[in-house]
Amino acid sequence: MTSTSLLSRERALVVVIDMQEAYRSVLHGWDAVAVHVRTLVEGAALLGVPVLVTEQYPKGLGGTASEIAAVLPPGTTVVQKLSMSCCGAPPFVERLRASGRSQVLVAGIETHACVTQTVLELLGAGYETHVARDATSSRRAASIEPAWQRMLAAGMSATTVEQALLEAVRSAEAPEFKPLQRLLKTL
Repeated sequence: MTSTSLLSRERALVVVIDMQEAYRSVLHGWDAVAVHVRTLVEGAALLGVPVLVTEQYPKGLGGTASEIAAVLPPGTTVVQKLSMSCCGAPPFVERLRASGRSQVLVAGIETHACVTQTVLELLGAGYETHVARDATSSRRAASIEPAWQRMLAAGMSATTVEQALLEAVRSAEAPEFKPLQRLLKTL
Protein backbone atom coordinates (compact mmCIF):
# COMPACT_ATOMS: atom_id res chain seq x y z
CA MET A 1 0.00 0.00 0.00
CA THR A 2 1.35 3.45 -0.95
CA SER A 3 0.02 6.79 0.26
CA THR A 4 -0.68 9.29 -2.48
CA SER A 5 0.63 12.07 -0.24
CA LEU A 6 4.16 10.62 -0.28
CA LEU A 7 6.46 12.04 -2.91
CA SER A 8 6.92 9.64 -5.78
CA ARG A 9 9.84 9.71 -8.18
CA GLU A 10 7.41 8.76 -10.97
CA ARG A 11 5.02 11.64 -10.25
CA ALA A 12 7.31 14.37 -8.87
CA LEU A 13 9.08 17.29 -10.48
CA VAL A 14 11.56 19.54 -8.64
CA VAL A 15 11.25 23.30 -9.18
CA VAL A 16 14.20 25.47 -8.17
CA ILE A 17 13.10 29.09 -7.98
CA ASP A 18 15.52 31.98 -8.57
CA MET A 19 18.69 30.73 -6.81
CA GLN A 20 20.68 33.50 -8.47
CA GLU A 21 24.08 35.07 -7.88
CA ALA A 22 22.73 38.50 -6.82
CA TYR A 23 21.10 36.94 -3.75
CA ARG A 24 24.33 35.38 -2.47
CA SER A 25 25.30 38.31 -0.24
CA VAL A 26 21.80 39.37 0.86
CA LEU A 27 19.80 36.20 1.48
CA HIS A 28 19.27 35.07 5.07
CA GLY A 29 21.27 31.83 5.40
CA TRP A 30 22.45 31.68 1.78
CA ASP A 31 25.17 29.09 2.40
CA ALA A 32 22.87 26.55 4.07
CA VAL A 33 20.08 27.07 1.52
CA ALA A 34 22.50 26.68 -1.40
CA VAL A 35 23.85 23.41 0.04
CA HIS A 36 20.33 22.05 0.48
CA VAL A 37 19.22 23.10 -3.01
CA ARG A 38 22.36 21.58 -4.52
CA THR A 39 21.75 18.33 -2.63
CA LEU A 40 18.12 18.29 -3.76
CA VAL A 41 19.13 18.73 -7.39
CA GLU A 42 21.77 16.00 -7.15
CA GLY A 43 19.34 13.65 -5.39
CA ALA A 44 16.62 14.33 -7.95
CA ALA A 45 19.04 13.51 -10.77
CA LEU A 46 20.05 10.29 -9.02
CA LEU A 47 16.39 9.26 -8.74
CA GLY A 48 15.41 10.33 -12.25
CA VAL A 49 13.16 13.16 -11.05
CA PRO A 50 13.13 16.03 -13.56
CA VAL A 51 14.26 19.50 -12.47
CA LEU A 52 12.87 22.80 -13.73
CA VAL A 53 14.77 26.00 -12.86
CA THR A 54 13.66 29.64 -12.99
CA GLU A 55 15.63 32.86 -13.03
CA GLN A 56 14.02 36.17 -12.13
CA TYR A 57 15.25 38.96 -14.43
CA PRO A 58 18.69 37.39 -15.03
CA LYS A 59 19.93 40.53 -16.80
CA GLY A 60 19.86 42.30 -13.43
CA LEU A 61 20.13 39.42 -10.92
CA GLY A 62 22.56 37.16 -12.75
CA GLY A 63 22.23 33.51 -13.58
CA THR A 64 21.73 30.51 -11.35
CA ALA A 65 24.40 30.33 -8.62
CA SER A 66 27.46 28.44 -9.81
CA GLU A 67 27.32 25.69 -7.15
CA ILE A 68 23.79 24.82 -8.25
CA ALA A 69 24.26 25.32 -11.99
CA ALA A 70 27.22 22.91 -11.83
CA VAL A 71 24.99 19.98 -10.78
CA LEU A 72 21.95 20.57 -13.00
CA PRO A 73 21.20 17.44 -15.02
CA PRO A 74 21.90 17.73 -18.76
CA GLY A 75 18.91 19.16 -20.57
CA THR A 76 17.53 20.94 -17.50
CA THR A 77 15.19 23.72 -18.56
CA VAL A 78 15.94 27.20 -17.20
CA VAL A 79 12.97 29.54 -17.58
CA GLN A 80 13.58 33.27 -17.43
CA LYS A 81 10.74 35.23 -15.87
CA LEU A 82 9.63 38.64 -14.70
CA SER A 83 6.52 37.55 -12.80
CA MET A 84 6.85 36.68 -9.12
CA SER A 85 4.94 33.42 -9.55
CA CYS A 86 6.62 30.93 -11.85
CA CYS A 87 3.11 30.25 -13.15
CA GLY A 88 3.08 33.76 -14.62
CA ALA A 89 5.71 32.65 -17.14
CA PRO A 90 4.06 30.75 -20.02
CA PRO A 91 7.22 28.67 -20.76
CA PHE A 92 7.19 27.43 -17.15
CA VAL A 93 3.54 26.40 -17.33
CA GLU A 94 4.12 24.71 -20.71
CA ARG A 95 7.09 22.69 -19.43
CA LEU A 96 5.28 21.77 -16.22
CA ARG A 97 2.26 20.49 -18.17
CA ALA A 98 4.46 18.69 -20.70
CA SER A 99 6.23 16.84 -17.87
CA GLY A 100 3.01 15.00 -17.04
CA ARG A 101 3.95 15.19 -13.35
CA SER A 102 1.28 15.76 -10.68
CA GLN A 103 3.57 16.50 -7.71
CA VAL A 104 5.80 19.56 -7.48
CA LEU A 105 8.61 19.82 -4.95
CA VAL A 106 9.60 23.47 -4.58
CA ALA A 107 12.91 24.93 -3.42
CA GLY A 108 14.40 28.38 -3.84
CA ILE A 109 13.85 32.01 -3.01
CA GLU A 110 12.38 34.22 -1.80
CA THR A 111 9.98 32.39 0.50
CA HIS A 112 7.60 35.33 0.97
CA ALA A 113 7.47 36.33 -2.68
CA CYS A 114 8.19 34.02 -5.62
CA VAL A 115 7.97 30.79 -3.61
CA THR A 116 4.65 31.61 -1.93
CA GLN A 117 3.02 32.98 -5.06
CA THR A 118 4.15 29.96 -7.10
CA VAL A 119 2.96 27.51 -4.44
CA LEU A 120 -0.47 29.16 -4.18
CA GLU A 121 -0.93 29.05 -7.94
CA LEU A 122 0.30 25.44 -8.21
CA LEU A 123 -2.18 24.41 -5.52
CA GLY A 124 -4.92 26.31 -7.33
CA ALA A 125 -4.06 24.44 -10.53
CA GLY A 126 -4.45 21.10 -8.76
CA TYR A 127 -0.80 20.14 -8.25
CA GLU A 128 0.16 18.32 -5.07
CA THR A 129 2.73 20.80 -3.84
CA HIS A 130 5.55 20.20 -1.37
CA VAL A 131 8.10 22.77 -0.22
CA ALA A 132 11.51 21.92 1.25
CA ARG A 133 11.81 24.25 4.21
CA ASP A 134 15.59 23.92 4.46
CA ALA A 135 15.95 24.82 0.77
CA THR A 136 14.08 28.14 0.93
CA SER A 137 14.68 31.55 2.50
CA SER A 138 14.20 35.30 2.16
CA ARG A 139 16.41 38.35 2.56
CA ARG A 140 14.82 39.10 5.92
CA ALA A 141 14.24 36.31 8.42
CA ALA A 142 11.02 37.96 9.61
CA SER A 143 9.47 37.44 6.16
CA ILE A 144 9.77 33.66 6.26
CA GLU A 145 7.32 32.45 8.92
CA PRO A 146 4.24 34.37 7.71
CA ALA A 147 4.83 32.94 4.23
CA TRP A 148 5.05 29.40 5.63
CA GLN A 149 1.83 29.86 7.57
CA ARG A 150 0.04 31.07 4.47
CA MET A 151 1.29 28.19 2.29
CA LEU A 152 0.42 25.60 4.95
CA ALA A 153 -3.07 27.04 5.34
CA ALA A 154 -3.55 26.76 1.58
CA GLY A 155 -2.69 23.05 1.60
CA MET A 156 1.02 22.88 0.86
CA SER A 157 2.96 19.95 2.36
CA ALA A 158 6.04 21.03 4.28
CA THR A 159 9.11 18.83 3.99
CA THR A 160 12.91 18.93 4.04
CA VAL A 161 15.39 17.91 1.38
CA GLU A 162 16.30 14.71 3.22
CA GLN A 163 12.69 13.77 3.94
CA ALA A 164 11.64 14.39 0.33
CA LEU A 165 14.48 12.37 -1.17
CA LEU A 166 13.94 9.47 1.23
CA GLU A 167 10.24 9.43 0.35
CA ALA A 168 11.10 9.34 -3.33
CA VAL A 169 13.58 6.46 -2.98
CA ARG A 170 11.13 4.54 -0.72
CA SER A 171 13.39 1.59 0.21
CA ALA A 172 16.93 0.75 1.26
CA GLU A 173 16.62 -2.03 -1.33
CA ALA A 174 16.47 0.50 -4.18
CA PRO A 175 19.73 0.58 -6.14
CA GLU A 176 19.90 4.37 -5.66
CA PHE A 177 19.65 4.18 -1.88
CA LYS A 178 23.36 3.85 -1.03
CA PRO A 179 24.47 6.69 -3.32
CA LEU A 180 21.58 8.79 -2.00
CA GLN A 181 22.57 7.99 1.59
CA ARG A 182 26.14 9.15 0.86
CA LEU A 183 24.79 12.35 -0.69
CA LEU A 184 22.56 13.06 2.32
CA LYS A 185 25.50 12.70 4.69
CA THR A 186 26.94 15.88 3.12
CA LEU A 187 24.11 17.97 4.58
